[in-house]
Amino acid sequence: MAEYKILKLNEISDEINGVFDEKYSCTDDVSADADGIIVRSFKMADFETGSRLKAVARAGAGVNNIPVESMTEKNIVVFNTPGANANAVKELVICALLLASRKISEAVDWANAQKGKGGEVPKLVEKFKNQFVGPEISGKTLGIIGLGAIGILVANAAVGLNVKVLGYDPYLSVDAALTLSNKVERVKDINALYQRSDYITLHLPLLPATEGMINAETLAKMKDGVRIINCARGELVNSADIIAAARSKKVAKYVTDFPSDELLGVENIVAIPHLGASTPEAEDNCAVMAARQLKDYLENGNITNSVNYPTAVLARSGRFRLTVTHKNISSMIAQATAFLSESKINISNMISATRGNLGYMIIDTDGVIPQKTVDEMKKIDGFLQISVY
Repeated sequence: MAEYKILKLNEISDEINGVFDEKYSCTDDVSADADGIIVRSFKMADFETGSRLKAVARAGAGVNNIPVESMTEKNIVVFNTPGANANAVKELVICALLLASRKISEAVDWANAQKGKGGEVPKLVEKFKNQFVGPEISGKTLGIIGLGAIGILVANAAVGLNVKVLGYDPYLSVDAALTLSNKVERVKDINALYQRSDYITLHLPLLPATEGMINAETLAKMKDGVRIINCARGELVNSADIIAAARSKKVAKYVTDFPSDELLGVENIVAIPHLGASTPEAEDNCAVMAARQLKDYLENGNITNSVNYPTAVLARSGRFRLTVTHKNISSMIAQATAFLSESKINISNMISATRGNLGYMIIDTDGVIPQKTVDEMKKIDGFLQISVY
């Protein structure tokens, strides 16, 4: 009988079967009391979690469909898979860059409308092709807001297309910076990026601080005829303001991967039906990454790419392992180690990390950890959850 049960709330790539071994059973029965959940777009706001649930893994980057706060209250770790679909999105952004310049989609629609005109088609093409003229991207300036996994790939690809690239990200990590082309100019003031860019592409999460960040006020700071690409989140751009800007030609073209009724059919707005991560490769990559993170947590207590818990990864060094989720207050580590010492349990290795109000410890021991010890530790004020592996 399988030791772990995994619930799939969406169709998930069969590639996860290469990650989960015989200790696992996967089901799509939503009534199943599972140890872990893998989800893509299923909205979990009203989903009843079972008593066994320890973790939810989102096969993708955004977690807007997962009630992260309530999961945290239940001591459930929520994972995402940043970067797994980055190449797929990067390729669509490069396509959007060209769509923003050359009136390609309008030209294709016009050409298809000539069906049935027989021998006149070549003459009509030569007569009307000038209405679809657009500039080349070579030599232009592209401003990238957000230099995460996708933003960096876009920046490096754009450099290869002879585009001058400006990058803005006040939270750029050291590791990410090392992968960024030295030809990318990092700007500290987003307003400078607005003022200097011929093209602007968005690559940042949807947060209260970023919702509607492209609006009448910020658009006014941009060049006349700026071209904007949004393959991140639709709500980053104020729809009414971008429509007004497109109609006034302040914005020469807005290309978005997030159609809404008000955006459809508006001149100078190209709406793509959310194809950013819609490649078989991206779906496989996200599913495998989600499954690996889920498995490592269920079997080892290791946490990578969680949106609500701190990152904590420790290679096994003892025969037994204990994990402790606790409030991020003083003396928690001291109390845990002292208690184990008093119980004559030798610690061979440990790691501790915090995130916001939460702390998390992984402790490897040489000796067995009795259930009685675990039960006593749970009584310590500030300890939220204790698990033995």
